[in-house]
Amino acid sequence: MNVTFPLPPAHLTEFVQRILVIENVRVVTPFKLPLYANGTPTLVFQTAKGQIKGYSTHLTLFGQTVRPETLSLQNDFTLIAYFFKPFVLGPLFGVAAQELTDHPIALDLLESSKVATLMEQLLHAPSTRAMLILIDHYIYSLVVQAKMDLRLIEFATASILKNTNPAVLQTVQNKLGLTERTFQRMFENHIGISPNQYRRICQFNSAFQQLQQRKFDNLADIAFKHEYADQSHFIRSFKEFTGIRPTDYLNFGRP
Repeated sequence: MNVTFPLPPAHLTEFVQRILVIENVRVVTPFKLPLYANGTPTLVFQTAKGQIKGYSTHLTLFGQTVRPETLSLQNDFTLIAYFFKPFVLGPLFGVAAQELTDHPIALDLLESSKVATLMEQLLHAPSTRAMLILIDHYIYSLVVQAKMDLRLIEFATASILKNTNPAVLQTVQNKLGLTERTFQRMFENHIGISPNQYRRICQFNSAFQQLQQRKFDNLADIAFKHEYADQSHFIRSFKEFTGIRPTDYLNFGRP
């Protein structure tokens, strides 16, 4: 058995903390690898299928491991583990981190076709070095996509913040060249709410700031400036997000 810690390539260090390689393990009795809390999501590949939580796989994605766990292997194997930085699960794998806490998942359940190709290549790789290169390339493809997604969502949120008119959503979607469903999913994954809900919150917040500064003659002025349909529309929106009417807010602290 040979244990090494190759350095992550420079283009992955923003997301990968370290790499562990355990090569050429000869298994006589079942090999049990203890897994303890380490604060890092981890991608683990073994040339022999490993048993964990009742399922068997070659490629496993771990979230945070809080409770101790064991990876069991029955056959000779080489194991490669990529330890990620704590924030990686959402940006790279598109999964809510909490879903994987103490619940590792076979990677092919997240994106079956791409992972199936990777697994086939890994199982037929001529050397450990070749395996590392394959995993590097796979992770880098996720990094490139994640950075592209972040640029898209940054543009979208900034555009909506500047212009909260409902028509801005279609304009931004068209500029990004996205379908309505992809646009919706991008916001849900990165922001946690729909594009329209984000727009409505930006619209409310902008109007709320004007109300706080008392730079208006009447509520209709605020409604008009921030492109609400009318004063009643603004009042309904204000109450939705604060639980009170604008006049009640303005009267706070007054005798």
